[in-house]
Amino acid sequence: MAEKRRKYDAEFREGAVRIVLETGKPSAEVARDLGVHEGTLQTWVHRAKARADLPHHLGSRLGG
Repeated sequence: MAEKRRKYDAEFREGAVRIVLETGKPSAEVARDLGVHEGTLQTWVHRAKARADLPHHLGSRLGG
């Protein structure tokens, strides 16, 4: 039987990304500490960096 996909709220995702970006810890280590799949956390970090490159008014319109 397949495992059910976990849902993480925005606050959790943002906090996890902040840990990676502000501490410089490897995403693999942070993912293990938080119990999140490494690829999931890397996706969140990638998206956060992409949003940071957008002008503020566009990022807010795109859900950023």
